[in-house]
Amino acid sequence: MASAEGNQEICSPFIPTQNTLRKTSAEIVSEARQLLRVQSTQRPFTPRDGHRELFGKSSARADCDNRPPSTFSLHAQNFDAPDSRPGSGTRLSPLNHKPKFPAPCDAEDAFKVFPKPPTDPLEGKRGLAGTRARLLRAGSLPTLPPVEGHADVKEKLNSRPGQKQPSAKQLPVTDHTEVCSGLHKPTPCRTASESRKITEPGVHLRVKPTGCRDGERKEQRNGGKSISTGEGAESLVWNNTIAPLLQQLETAGSPEGSVDRLCELCVRLHGTLAEADMLGRRCKRRSGILRALFRLIDLNSAQLNLHIAKLCLALCVSGNNLLNICKLVFKISRSESNDILFQNNSILDSLLDILCNEDVSTCGEALLYCIGTLKFLSGNSVILRLLLDKNCVGVAQKVIQKLHMVEDAHLTIAGHMLVQLTAILRNLADHPESRPSFVAFSVLSELCVVLHRHYKDQDVCTNISRIFSKLSSYSECRLALAQTPGCYQLFIELLSKHRQKQDLVVRLLFTLGNLTAKSNEARHHLFLCEGSVDTLLQLYDSYQRRDDTLPQKGSETSMRPPSTAQEDDDVLVKLVRVLANMCIHPAVGPALADNTTFIQLLKETLELRSVQESEELMVNVAATINNLSYYQEHSVTLTCNHLDIAKLMMKLVLSSSNDAVHEATRVYGNLSQSGDVRDFIMQNNVHQFLVALLDSKSTDVCFSACGVLTNLALDPLNRASLSQEGAAAKLVDCLRDLGPGDWQLAGQICQVLWNVTGSGSETLLDKQDRESLLEILSTYLDKDEALKWIENEDIRDCHRACWEMEFFPVAQKLMKTLQSLELTT
Repeated sequence: MASAEGNQEICSPFIPTQNTLRKTSAEIVSEARQLLRVQSTQRPFTPRDGHRELFGKSSARADCDNRPPSTFSLHAQNFDAPDSRPGSGTRLSPLNHKPKFPAPCDAEDAFKVFPKPPTDPLEGKRGLAGTRARLLRAGSLPTLPPVEGHADVKEKLNSRPGQKQPSAKQLPVTDHTEVCSGLHKPTPCRTASESRKITEPGVHLRVKPTGCRDGERKEQRNGGKSISTGEGAESLVWNNTIAPLLQQLETAGSPEGSVDRLCELCVRLHGTLAEADMLGRRCKRRSGILRALFRLIDLNSAQLNLHIAKLCLALCVSGNNLLNICKLVFKISRSESNDILFQNNSILDSLLDILCNEDVSTCGEALLYCIGTLKFLSGNSVILRLLLDKNCVGVAQKVIQKLHMVEDAHLTIAGHMLVQLTAILRNLADHPESRPSFVAFSVLSELCVVLHRHYKDQDVCTNISRIFSKLSSYSECRLALAQTPGCYQLFIELLSKHRQKQDLVVRLLFTLGNLTAKSNEARHHLFLCEGSVDTLLQLYDSYQRRDDTLPQKGSETSMRPPSTAQEDDDVLVKLVRVLANMCIHPAVGPALADNTTFIQLLKETLELRSVQESEELMVNVAATINNLSYYQEHSVTLTCNHLDIAKLMMKLVLSSSNDAVHEATRVYGNLSQSGDVRDFIMQNNVHQFLVALLDSKSTDVCFSACGVLTNLALDPLNRASLSQEGAAAKLVDCLRDLGPGDWQLAGQICQVLWNVTGSGSETLLDKQDRESLLEILSTYLDKDEALKWIENEDIRDCHRACWEMEFFPVAQKLMKTLQSLELTT
C-alpha cells in the first residue's frame, strides 16, 4: 500500500504549472490546453447595399437636407459653352474709366439705347448656316465654327439648293471660333482690311507674356501677317484634321447617327489631340471642341458619354464643367450594367488624376462625385483589381492627407468625401493583395487620425471600423495598427461615444479582440487606458438582453434603438472575447476576477440565455469564467460565487452542443478544487457525464474530463462512485487508443489512475485491468518503442519533449504503485 505521504503527493490538484523560463516544443503543445485560452469568433457580416447611392439608407445622413443628391438630371445646357480660355499668365489691374452711355435706360427695351452690331451682309444668303447662326445666338451652345481652308466643306455649309455660290474673294471671312454665350456686345466698325486681318484663319492677336524675349519666338512673314511657328502648326492640324472630325461629330450626332460611329470619332479626336500635344489647356480653340462634345451629351448614351467625359477631362475642364463631367460619370456608374464600359476605358486613370491634382476647397463637390464613382465601381471584382493595380490605395492616402488640412469651412464636404473614400478602402481591404499597400502607405495610422478628427461622424467611423475589422485579422496589419500611438484609447472613446450604434460597436470590439488575441502587451495597454474596463462593462450591461426582466438600475438598454436578439448577442460575443483575452495577462486577470460587476454580468448571461439560441455567447462566457477561475485563489469575489457558477454550468453540460459541454467541463476542472463544488458534481450525477466523455474520440474532450476526474478522485467516497461507473476500465482503454498520439493526454490519464489507485482499494481497478495497464505502461515507457511510428523529425522532437516532460514522470510512478499492489495481493 502507498503511504499517506505518498497519497498527498499523488493526489495533487489538476492545475498545470507555468514556467516562464521554459520555452520548449512541449510547452507549445501545452499552451493549446492551458487554463487561460484565447477566444476566437467570426468577423461581423456586412451586407452589400444593393442600391448605388452616395449615402445608403442606413447612413446618418439619410434625412439630412444639405447632403449632395445621388440622382439628378444632366443636359448639355448645364455646361458652360466657352469654358475658360487659356490665361496669359498676367493679371491686369482694373480700369478707372467709367463708361458713359449716350442716353438713360428709360425706354421700354433697355437694350434699344445701346449701339447695335452691324448687320451681317451674308445673313440672307447663307441659307442653312445663317439659320443655325440665328438659333445659336439664342441658345447656350453654338454650332461648330466653319472649317477654314476647306472650300468643299464651306460650300456644303453655306449653300442652298439651286443657289450660285460667290467666290471666296467676294466674301469676307468671319471667325466663329470664339462665341460668347449670352448677350452680344456692341462691335465697332472696322475696315475690310482690319476685319480680314483679325479673322483670317491662323492669325490671332497675341499678348506677349511678361519677361519673354523678342528673339525667343521666331515669326514668319506671310503677306504682311505675323504668325508664330507654334500657332501655324496648330492651325495646320486644326484645319486638316481636327475641324473635319468635329464636323463629322456634328453630322453623326443627328438622330440617324450611330453611337458607335460617334464613339469612334471621339477616340480619333482624342488621339489626334494627343499626337499634336494639344490636350490640357494648350489648345487655343479648345472651347470649340468642348462645345461640340457638350452637345452630344443629350443623346443620353452611357458609352458615348463616357468617351466624352474622358476627352473633356483630358482637356482639363474646370469649374462648373468639371463638376458636371464628374456628375455625368457618377450617373453612368450608378448602373451595374455599365461596369463593363469602365473596364474597357481608361477613364479610371482620369478619375484618379483628379483626386491627386484638384483642390478640395475649390473642387470639393466635383471630387465628391468622383470618389462616389470609384466607390460604386470598387464593388465590381474586376474593376477592384484594376484599381489596386493603379495604386488606388496610395491615391486614397494622398487624399486623406489633403483632407487633414481642410479648413473648418470645408469640413462638411470633407466629411462627405471621407464617407465615399473609406467605403472604397473598405472594398479594397477585401482583396488579399491590398494588405501590403495598406501597410506600406501607413493607411491604418492615417485612418486613426481621421477618427480623431471626425469622431462625431457615424458614417465615417463605421466605414473605418469595417476596414479595421477586416485587416486586423492579419498579422502584418494587426502589428501596424497596434503600433499606432493612442489607438486603444481612441477605440475606447469611440465605444463610449457611439455605444448605441450596434454595427460600429461590434466591429470595434472585434478589432480589439484581434489585437489582444496574441499580444500580452496589447492586453495590458488596453487595460491601462482611461475608463477602459468601465466602458466595456457599461456596454455589457447595455446589450445584456433582458426580455422577461426589468433593466438593472442605471441600465442603458432602453436608450438604445431597437435591435434584434442576434445583434445584441453578436456584440456580447465580441465583448466577452475581449475581456477573456485580457484575463490572460497576469496583472489584468486578478483585477477582473475580483470585479463584482463583471462576475455578476457573466452569471446573468448564463441565467438569461440558452445554449440553443445563443450557443457561441454561452461558450465564450464559460471560457471567460474558466480564464478567471485561474485566479480564484487571489479573488474573494470569484471564490464566493464558484458554487453558483457550478450550478449554471449544468445548463451547458446537459446541452446537445459539444463545444458547450467541453467548455463547461473545463470550468469544472478548475472549480472542482473546491470541496463544495466536488460535492455538487457528485450529488447531481455530473460525474456520470464526465465518465461518458472518456468514450469520445476527441483528445481535447478526454483531457478536460480527466482534469475533473483527477480532482474528484481526491475524496475516497467519490472513488467508489467512479468505480461503479466503470471509470478505471474506460481510462485504460483511452490510454491505449489515444496515448501514443498525445503524450500530454497520456500523462493526464496516468494522473487520474494514480489518484484512483492511491487508496490501495482493489475494487477500483480489478486484476485484469491492472495487468492490461502494466503491459501498456511497459510499452509506453520504452522511448524507442513509443516514438518509433513517427517519421517526421520535427514532429518526433515535439513528441519526444512531451513524452519526457508530461508522460514519463507520472507514468513511472504509477507503474511502481501498480507493481507494489501486485505484490500485496
